[in-house]
Amino acid sequence: MAAAKPTLTDSLSFCLAQLTAAAGEGLRGGKDTATNETPLGRALLALRTRHVKAAGGIERFRARGGLRPLLALLRRAAAVGPAPSQAGPGSAPSSVESATSAGPAPSPGPAPSAASSSAPSPPARLRKTLDLALSILANCCTEGACRAEVRRLGGILPLVTILQCVKTDSIQNRTARALGNLAMEPESCGDIHSAGAVPLLVENLTACQDSQCLQSVVRALRNLADSPQHRLALAQQGAVRPLAELLAAAPDPALTLALVRALLELSRGCSRACAEQLSLGGGLGPLVSLASHPKKAVREATILILANLCAQGLVRPALGNAGGVDVLLGELRQRRGPSGAGPASQQPLVRAVCLLCREAINRARLRDAGGLELLMGLLRDPRASAWHPRVVAALVGFLYDTGALGRLQALGLVPLLAGQLCGDAGDEEEEGREAASWDFPEERTPDRAEAGSFRSLRSWLISEGYAAGPGDISPDWSPERCPLTPPPPEPAEQTSSALGPTSLRTPRTLRTPGRSPAAASEEPWGREGPALLLLSRFSQAPDPSGALVTGPALCGLLAYVTGSPGPPSPRALRILARLTCNPACLEAFVRSYGAALLRAWLVLGVAPDDWPSLRARPARRQHRELGEMLLQNLTVQAESPFGVGALTHLLLSGSPEDRVACALTLPFICRKPSLWRRLLLDQGGLRLLLSALTRPAPHPLFLFFAADSLSCLQGLVSPTVIPVLPPPIPLDLDTPSPCLYERLLGPAPIPAPDLHFLLDSGLRLPAQRAASATASPFFRALLAGSFAEAQMDLVPLRGLSPSAAWPILHHLHGCRGCGAALRPIPPPGQPLLGSEAEEALEAAGRFLLPGLEEELEEAVGHIHLGPHGGPESVSEVFRLGRPRLVAHCARWTLGPGQCPRKRALALVGLVEAAGEEAGPLTEALLAVVMGVELGAKGSSLDC
Repeated sequence: MAAAKPTLTDSLSFCLAQLTAAAGEGLRGGKDTATNETPLGRALLALRTRHVKAAGGIERFRARGGLRPLLALLRRAAAVGPAPSQAGPGSAPSSVESATSAGPAPSPGPAPSAASSSAPSPPARLRKTLDLALSILANCCTEGACRAEVRRLGGILPLVTILQCVKTDSIQNRTARALGNLAMEPESCGDIHSAGAVPLLVENLTACQDSQCLQSVVRALRNLADSPQHRLALAQQGAVRPLAELLAAAPDPALTLALVRALLELSRGCSRACAEQLSLGGGLGPLVSLASHPKKAVREATILILANLCAQGLVRPALGNAGGVDVLLGELRQRRGPSGAGPASQQPLVRAVCLLCREAINRARLRDAGGLELLMGLLRDPRASAWHPRVVAALVGFLYDTGALGRLQALGLVPLLAGQLCGDAGDEEEEGREAASWDFPEERTPDRAEAGSFRSLRSWLISEGYAAGPGDISPDWSPERCPLTPPPPEPAEQTSSALGPTSLRTPRTLRTPGRSPAAASEEPWGREGPALLLLSRFSQAPDPSGALVTGPALCGLLAYVTGSPGPPSPRALRILARLTCNPACLEAFVRSYGAALLRAWLVLGVAPDDWPSLRARPARRQHRELGEMLLQNLTVQAESPFGVGALTHLLLSGSPEDRVACALTLPFICRKPSLWRRLLLDQGGLRLLLSALTRPAPHPLFLFFAADSLSCLQGLVSPTVIPVLPPPIPLDLDTPSPCLYERLLGPAPIPAPDLHFLLDSGLRLPAQRAASATASPFFRALLAGSFAEAQMDLVPLRGLSPSAAWPILHHLHGCRGCGAALRPIPPPGQPLLGSEAEEALEAAGRFLLPGLEEELEEAVGHIHLGPHGGPESVSEVFRLGRPRLVAHCARWTLGPGQCPRKRALALVGLVEAAGEEAGPLTEALLAVVMGVELGAKGSSLDC
């Protein structure tokens, strides 16, 4: 097949030459149009269909300088086109030819006004030239380099002029397409706004009937909404309402997609003007209907538009009436499902649902549609922690909805709120004034010039809740009618410290729905404000114990009170006081170990996170005073007739866990001797508590609470008896007791030893037979009886190391307090089991030396339970299994003045060392608490 014959238009140079010639000569020049128009038309057609569409064709066209003559041709075509019937201020000049003959057009000027839609159509030749030239320009503006050069050459104003003057659908279509492509550059977008293209594009939305042209205009408006300032300008120039009206007219699918995409851009950071126009244009109903559109792009864009509209309070009630609440809840529920999208796609929907909670009518719809469960799911999700403050603030709207509060409590809101008080969630994003609840719309002042100060004051008083309506404020308050008089002197004393000042105070920026203005000015309102407000509402129930008197709720409140960087909110303190003063909460405080937690955290300064580590965090004075006040409230409840009956029932008829909790709590909240003696001593509460020490702990701080409880009970039983530790051996005295055994160790012993003991190591230790036989029945039988050793001068002692034998030889020869008993004792921190100290104790018992046993036990107590000993040494001493040492360990643990942390750690070690054999430990602790010596004559431990 023969190749096609090449033509002149196949050459880009020829086409550019024709374009340059036409731009220079003008469409109405002296040459014959019959010989000039045909080559230009062919050249423009070839540029559009072949050269520009080829690979790299746009870049070649720009590099060869094709944009300058193309823009010049458009300027001349716009100049010879039909002029508009009317022109507003700042419109394009009537003759552009003189301006364009000298070179590029100047920078974009003022905005031309909208032209009349009745302008005559241009001639067919001019219309065809404009169609081809605008199509080429629009295609070229799809690349960034061409857009920048068109802006540099001043090509925006000619396009706006064509848009204003030539009212032909095809030309309007291609002009809007070119402007839409140019608007993809931020600089060009600003120039298009400045050139006045927006009113002309908006006019086309109502005047044009062609779908393709409308799509190009809508796309241009969408690209012009590239910044908040430009979106606001578009809304203020009426661009939103025509779009909404077009959408309500049920256009074809392609135009529908273009409309929702444009409305999505215009509704970002939705302004008041945008929301008003969209509502007045009847767009809410169609948008809700399009939320179920089969096409995904339309459906997702529509849902985001609805979410953006929720930022304006004035449109949220109408949006709820149109069914927007169900649509947004359903979409958020779907996106949070197993096959849903990530958190980023959920964020606008979460914000919209939370904003819908600001109006009562939408709250009712949201509650009926399962929105409470959805919001609770967000609060439980750690991945949604950034939205938790917003969700909690939204739930404040249900503050006086009893049914919703009951449902939220059943879903577990209270512990989640308590966790929010000191959580790491981000701060709530502050919304604008337009997002405020539309249940209380602002008063609009039509004429601010007349009595402006009085109108402003009246509007402020109504909006802030100081006045119910304009009728509550007398016109006599107006500054024009009120003479300036000095304020009356303040009274010297107030009648009651609880009454606040009667003068109006400046309200805080953030206000809580339902709060009085006086409270708003006095209460600090930080990130924790919404959560505290909800918790306070729950605490005002007749019996809030099931929700608030629990471990998580109390821990959250106490963590906030003690961990707040500044003064905590008085509302948190009132919640705690309200709970401790409520008789219905007494049993819950006992069952949940709440009273013990209050004492540990506030009075002793030990939080659950601080245990069992020895972190230094001393209790502040204000925290200690708060804890003592709360415990005093519980004491008042416990010692009332109702409290006595409740505690007695718990201790005698409760579950095993409740009985242990009651026995542990009684020393903290009972001060009447008749009550705690009857419950703890007569009815076995103390033994019940001691027997629970070795069982699985029902609370993470159970052993800490138990050690503190036993110490408090000891103070109640024996307030004047101060048990003391055994007297230490005077190790560091300048004049120690004389050593009687040293005389046998010198080179010339006096008297000379008549006996040597042979150890397993081969060491021979000198001794006196008579002294050794006198000191112990064992050695008396061994050395002076009928055994063979009585006739031997070298008597073997099996199973005895030199260090263990040293205190034995000293004791046999009358040494008491010479320091020999300290030799086998290891220093604190080293184990006693398997040490020479245990060997020496075992040998002292084997050789029937009770005095040496006591001296060795006192030496162990002096070193390991003395000033340099710690909680870890108590368990080591207990493991030796010596009754006197067990008593020493119990006295060290419950001794007065002992650090609460060390006392608790010591008890933990004792429980671990006791294992299943808890009898000795229980009896030792019981003896210390009761103030009696274990094994003393006449002492009774029946309790």
